Amino acid sequence: MSLVPEAPRPRVVVSPDGLDIATYDHGDPDAPAVVAVHGFASSGLLNWHASGWTRDLTRAGHRVVVVDQRGHGRSSKPHRPQEYSMDLLVADVTAVVDAYLLDDVAYLGYSLGARVGWHTADRIPDRISRAVLGGIPDADPMRRVRVDQARAFIEHGEPVEDRVTNAYLTMASGVPGNDLRALVAMVEGMRDSVEPRPDNAPTQPLLLAAGSEDGILAASQRLAAAAPRAEFVEIPGRNHFNAPTSRAFREAAIAFLQRTRADAEATQG
Repeated sequence: MSLVPEAPRPRVVVSPDGLDIATYDHGDPDAPAVVAVHGFASSGLLNWHASGWTRDLTRAGHRVVVVDQRGHGRSSKPHRPQEYSMDLLVADVTAVVDAYLLDDVAYLGYSLGARVGWHTADRIPDRISRAVLGGIPDADPMRRVRVDQARAFIEHGEPVEDRVTNAYLTMASGVPGNDLRALVAMVEGMRDSVEPRPDNAPTQPLLLAAGSEDGILAASQRLAAAAPRAEFVEIPGRNHFNAPTSRAFREAAIAFLQRTRADAEATQG
């Protein structure tokens, strides 16, 4: 018997440019809302449901709206690079917040989802009141992917010589339902996207986290130091790919969300 509850049926939110964004609503609709956004080549249910996050967050009294980013999961998977940019990904999350009529949202993101969360929190600070951002560097590691080699592999089966490109393709191919053409289009389309920087750091309470074995650990710590109200937690014994399954990460995130919400309510009272 699975310890993970059955996932709810997806609810589609239409993005500003007409794509279908799949979402999954967990928990009490009247509970404090968390919007959870996954990393590159993953999906909302894989990142947050199968790993136990939705179970533990709902037990802690939260409603969790899980999002499949464009190009992933059950959302639309366009193949044109121009349909992927940080502005469009932020607009997708904003459309979800609007569609669910949420006005006080805690954001939960990992890797690419954390980068999207950094910019979403900066752009709609009246809606995002706090955020947990795991595995977030201060630069886009996907810029190292050789798009030409990735496309040659997908279209003609040519061997991939670049080690980083091969690693990304191997990772993406291992997730059922992934569309490699869409994911490579995302890599190309996001090449010129703005990066997390001190001058665009959100001012809300933030918890940044990275695995102790993750190569971006120092970069994530620099981002936490640059944000005015951020704290950092190191996830022991985890790398970039297995950090989301860490119980220590989940417990630290839930404690942060509970504490910052209590602090906000005490201030308002």
